[in-house]
Amino acid sequence: MGKLRFVSRRGPASGRWALAGVLALATVMPAAPAGNAQSPSSSAGEAAVLEQQGKYPEAEAAWRAVLKLHPSSAEAYAHLGLLEARQEHYKEAAPLYREALALNAAMPGLRLNLGLALFKGGDLKGAILEFTLLKARAPDSPDVQRLNILIGMAHYGLGEYAQAVPFLKTAAAVDTQNLQLRLALAHSCLWSKQYQCVLDTYHEILMLNAESAEADMLAGEAEDEMKDYDGAIKQFRAAVKADPKEPDVHFGLGYILWTQRQYPEAASEFQAELDNNPSHAQSLLYLGDCEMQLNHSELAPPLLKRAIEVDPGLELAHLDLGILYADAGHNDEALDEMKVAAGLAPDDANVHWHLGRLYRAMGKKDEAKAEFDKASSLHRITNKALLDRMSGNHAQPAQNQAPAGTLPKQ
Repeated sequence: MGKLRFVSRRGPASGRWALAGVLALATVMPAAPAGNAQSPSSSAGEAAVLEQQGKYPEAEAAWRAVLKLHPSSAEAYAHLGLLEARQEHYKEAAPLYREALALNAAMPGLRLNLGLALFKGGDLKGAILEFTLLKARAPDSPDVQRLNILIGMAHYGLGEYAQAVPFLKTAAAVDTQNLQLRLALAHSCLWSKQYQCVLDTYHEILMLNAESAEADMLAGEAEDEMKDYDGAIKQFRAAVKADPKEPDVHFGLGYILWTQRQYPEAASEFQAELDNNPSHAQSLLYLGDCEMQLNHSELAPPLLKRAIEVDPGLELAHLDLGILYADAGHNDEALDEMKVAAGLAPDDANVHWHLGRLYRAMGKKDEAKAEFDKASSLHRITNKALLDRMSGNHAQPAQNQAPAGTLPKQ
């Protein structure tokens, strides 16, 4: 079912966990690039005054007038780019900065401004190229810390978490008091499967904020991935204690309890998440599944139906609902739900096995055999992959419906 990434389905500058604090250090509004000592005309001085007064349309007109007189004015192109950037028109700023660079590549601050425009405009690959070039040309520059953060966060925004780690780690070592930078590093370590890095960073975070629910959750996810389920549960309990209103905190604890078949307590946690967020689709799903596992068959269907209303793509919700319909003798409704589940997760052996049982109950022997054959084939593939991965002390009992050690993707 994949991992749950608790807090980061958004870009690097807008996460709930306040990465804006990190980026504010690195992406402050660019200053005007230093131009030639001798201005090409008095018009440039007038344009600069209008720019300083915040009269952007007038300043733009003035700089364009300079370009008419001096088409090779790198200064004019640079200031036009700056005007666009200050109005958050980053995509428009970048080509103007490039024009200025083509005319005067040595203009101080120009390449950094181009990189920032590319970064803020969403061209993260282009930004990485510019920042990397700057860093290589001036390895001892005061901007190196800023560049490490920007390169790390650009890789983060591209989902290149392993590439982000060394830059964020270097930046964090320089800025020993920066909590948000360490959170960014911990997330990157988690998603690049560097679990010890997560735990090491977690201990650094605790030195800055001993009551960080988010840090406890990150450590819990890492320990869950490392098959230390007791440790993961302990971390999530600490997160709940630190901030019971933290989004996903009850769900994360509930899910790990669910994988360990501790259904009554898991159900309580899913309900607590719903008390915080009544539309939390996965909590609706897993609370419904808990009720089903506890044989509260009358309580499960409404929860599963609500989960599907919020997110129709939840395969397990459709499967569970299909199983409940089949148990109640509503075979047609069961078949509809299980077919949806199979369409959403064609490689889930559990779905095909239940479909095979349903077809057999309906007297459709050929369809039943086909589904059982699919389930058997998928089980063999899964078991071989598991055997390839496992050593003796990593073996664990099979879990219900989903592999333990993974938190579901939202």
